[in-house]
Amino acid sequence: MKNSERDRFDVRLKNATQAKQNMLERFQVAADDPERQAKRARRDEVADAREAKRQSKAAQLLKEREELEQQQLEDAKRAKEQAAEREVALELERAETAERVSARAKALEAERKAERDRRYAARRSRKR
Repeated sequence: MKNSERDRFDVRLKNATQAKQNMLERFQVAADDPERQAKRARRDEVADAREAKRQSKAAQLLKEREELEQQQLEDAKRAKEQAAEREVALELERAETAERVSARAKALEAERKAERDRRYAARRSRKR
């Protein structure tokens, strides 16, 4: 024979509500347990310590990044100054080279002219 009392909707609803209420009461009693509170406090302390360690590491990384950026700026500035010095030295060397080439060209031109004049003078002297 079937248990008709158990199959009724309002009885099942009442039983479900009562079960939920019992679970809530057990949870509330367990939350007030000193052992659970101590355990929760330890977890909070560990979490706080972990957070403090994470923040200090983040601060250290930020400081290192700033120092690295500062070093890179200084290196870039130094490299720019060295490049400017090399450019000035290169320009000086180019100017000196251009002067030497110009002087050599003038000397060659003078030698050619002297040789040409010598040949012309020799030709004139033969004709006379």
